[in-house]
Amino acid sequence: MKSRCERSNFAKTALSAALVIACAFGAALPAAAQTGTQTLVIEPDQGLTSIYNLINSAKSTIDMTMYELVDTTAQNDLCNAAANGVTVRVILDVNDEKSNNTTAYNQLKSCGVNVVWAWTKYEATHQKTITIDAATSNAQTAIMTLNLTSRYYSTTRDFAVIENNTTDIAAIEATFNKDFAHDSVTPSDGSDLVWSPTNSQSSLLSVINNATTSLLVENEEMSDTAIVDALESAAKRGVSVTVVMTNDDNDYESEFNALYKAGVNISTYPDNDTALYIHAKAILADYGKSTAVAFVGSENFSSASLTENRELGLTTTNASILSQLETTISSDDAGGTPWN
Repeated sequence: MKSRCERSNFAKTALSAALVIACAFGAALPAAAQTGTQTLVIEPDQGLTSIYNLINSAKSTIDMTMYELVDTTAQNDLCNAAANGVTVRVILDVNDEKSNNTTAYNQLKSCGVNVVWAWTKYEATHQKTITIDAATSNAQTAIMTLNLTSRYYSTTRDFAVIENNTTDIAAIEATFNKDFAHDSVTPSDGSDLVWSPTNSQSSLLSVINNATTSLLVENEEMSDTAIVDALESAAKRGVSVTVVMTNDDNDYESEFNALYKAGVNISTYPDNDTALYIHAKAILADYGKSTAVAFVGSENFSSASLTENRELGLTTTNASILSQLETTISSDDAGGTPWN
């Protein structure tokens, strides 16, 4: 995989309520049941200010799971938070990114941050999430497609959703606690969470298979057979399907050809330092309809990402986020080279 590519009483109560409701309905709450606020961060357009501000606004705790951390500003912010009495815990991937993460690991270890290497049970810990003040009214979490790797910020398309949904935050924290301790867990879906290796493939297939008018897709990889087949089937039943990706040495030539033959519009960008690199993992379904929904998260469309990694994303019906995704992905589509 490419690199550029002890709960508080509050959290226990929120999670218990979520589990009771989920069990009553036999599944996670639908995206329409979301509560709280959600804000979309668009990279490279908006920069990392909102992510740094999130870290710096923490009053009591910061919990971060990060596939790759090579960002001196973020690293220093985490150290400063620890020096100011904030309890900071960080999980860094070790299976794929130990060499890239070692400098950050050593710095965080030396400055009072509780940092651990991710559990090697997972093929990779590809999740990119920052949660602050989980047991307080200031609780917020950022669920991201981007790694904190500053050398890629200026040329890479990525998204993050910052939200304060207490049900989601409780579920994320419960899973973080287990992952931090290298202990088994089946994550709660919260209000709208998409986890690997548990529910991600079925969740993404549900978004694709339920689309009736349109699908806008950005991803870094396109090798999972079930996802590719679902996109082809959507196009064949009359859904307008657009896929925007970086063309990395024709790695997905056979998949692109099959999608194109099925009627999918594919737009690609060259893999070089000057072009926009599509690292985002997003799906927007049925924009403009009352049933519109989007996915944003760390999951690539590969078998490893969906069934072997630790990953996290979410689905959303937030109107502002849907509109921003539509504008951004449509612009990226227009700026790319059609696959034919």
